[in-house]
Amino acid sequence: METVFQFVNYGESFEPAPGTLVLDVGMATVPGVVDHHHPEAEAECTASLIAKYPRLVLGHIRPDEPLTIVTHKLPDFDSLSSIFIALKLVETGSMNPSLYKLAAYARIVDSASLPKQIDLSGTPYAILRALFSGSKKSEEDINRDRIEEGLKFMRFLYARAEAGFEILENRSLFFGIDRYERAMRKVEADYFRYLEDVRRGLKVRADLPTTDRKGKKSLDGLIVSNPKSFLLKEWARRDQDHAAAAEGFGFTVISFGDSRYILGVDPERRVNLRGLGAILNQKEAEKSLAEGRAFPRPWYEGNCPFFDYRIIDAPRDGTALSRTAILDALAGFGNLRRIG
Repeated sequence: METVFQFVNYGESFEPAPGTLVLDVGMATVPGVVDHHHPEAEAECTASLIAKYPRLVLGHIRPDEPLTIVTHKLPDFDSLSSIFIALKLVETGSMNPSLYKLAAYARIVDSASLPKQIDLSGTPYAILRALFSGSKKSEEDINRDRIEEGLKFMRFLYARAEAGFEILENRSLFFGIDRYERAMRKVEADYFRYLEDVRRGLKVRADLPTTDRKGKKSLDGLIVSNPKSFLLKEWARRDQDHAAAAEGFGFTVISFGDSRYILGVDPERRVNLRGLGAILNQKEAEKSLAEGRAFPRPWYEGNCPFFDYRIIDAPRDGTALSRTAILDALAGFGNLRRIG
């Protein structure tokens, strides 16, 4: 099947179109558009939605026609696995145990729920992140490279699953394959970059609302600007040595440059950031009004059942708020205080 790929910004809305499959973006869950980032979606990632409802693909795409696949820029594990599963569905007409296994793994990855006791360097998620990290190419070239490398990786995982291997954590899967062995070593080296980030980061504590809305829980947090580690969030949540309560950092605030901030909490801690996104959007609107300019696209609040307000991401065009203003908002929301 002739397949063309298009890449769009997160948050774009799409209607179903003949010969087009929109995955991990689109703000709908209907045949031809499969996305989990909207409030009406089920608590699934895109890959697990396709596994659960194959008709979302099979009811819309004909295998004898050219296909356009639309996904978000810088496609990630969920995007790539959903593309692979969809293409396999179109090819074979049905799900099988190995596709279900791949979808289940994508769900663990996309919910940031990899078990903390496993070796990150032996996980498909971390290896794929290592394969993608450090590219200096243009965004257009990176998108194409991620599709090529990512689908090759998904075919590899699928073949190993078909052979009966476990894929959650299995270093032996990757032995003897140079680019995957190099990626494992890159993951191992990334831990030492994380330690550099911890040393120059800000250790804090905050009281965050529990997911059952019955109170708040006090958690250690880590704030890092321009991290050197590409797996900072994963290392931080496992870090019992540097977090004051020796339970790992329950939340992180990561910034890139002056205008991109990502705030996230560990799903195991049963807390979220519900309400903080609205505060940040209000501050953004007030600053826009004061400066006489249009209000930018809003902060993403994680307001879908799968994320349940566990992640907040700055507007895709960047925030106009300063670091101080953002941390002040977090301080007012969760009694943020510095420790150590």
